Amino acid sequence: MPIDTFVIVPTYNEADNLDDLLSQLLALPVALGAVVVDDNSPDGTGALADRWAASQPGRVAVVHRPAKLGLGTAYIAGFKKALFDLNAERVLTMDADFSHNPRYVPDLIALSQRVHVAIGSRYVPGGGARNCTWQRIFLSRLANAVARTLLGLRARDATAGFRLYRREVLLSIPLDDIFSSGYSFLIEMLFLCQRRGWQIGEVPIIFEDRRKGATKISRQEIFKAQYTVLRLFLRRLRGGEPRRPAISVTPAIDNDHRPL
Repeated sequence: MPIDTFVIVPTYNEADNLDDLLSQLLALPVALGAVVVDDNSPDGTGALADRWAASQPGRVAVVHRPAKLGLGTAYIAGFKKALFDLNAERVLTMDADFSHNPRYVPDLIALSQRVHVAIGSRYVPGGGARNCTWQRIFLSRLANAVARTLLGLRARDATAGFRLYRREVLLSIPLDDIFSSGYSFLIEMLFLCQRRGWQIGEVPIIFEDRRKGATKISRQEIFKAQYTVLRLFLRRLRGGEPRRPAISVTPAIDNDHRPL
């Protein structure tokens, strides 16, 4: 079965998780591959990914970067590898730490038959978070509320990193011109997708705090996200975003049976 969906997995010191993650992804009952984007992890994650690529040619690919250069640029490197080297029709992003459980991947792929961007959402009925501190939950809800209010984002989980983009969506966005490089990249990508008129849908997931290792969200990342929202808010006021060519698809329906 030809593989047309690839998962982008950015890694930095994820050797404890990578074997389990790739094993579960490749065992799913869908035609799926993975692109590991490693930022020269000191713990040997990159070498481990290379062994997977050697044993699973065509299903696992690796992009090596010289240093920790930010989540957003890691995703862009993965997008380019999947789109232009692997000819992917769908590109899915997720964390390597099992906060995004691979079992939800088939649901995202199924939803992508009807929408252009499918989001694994904590904030639709059936979704939620587990084993997270109240501070992290509060920060996430606050960031979502601010982004949705100032930027007019309609997705309920506007900061989710568990997403599937169809090929035409990524090709419509000037990836090299995206300013954000860290976690705020997720907000900017969703803003660009919505402003271009791509249809966005959500499926419920349970977000789980990482099983192994330490979280990589820093105070600096929070400040960068605040700056990104303000910058995009001013851009929204100016208007003039390019629109995609009209493409007929079935409207996305959320879990309350309302059009998104």
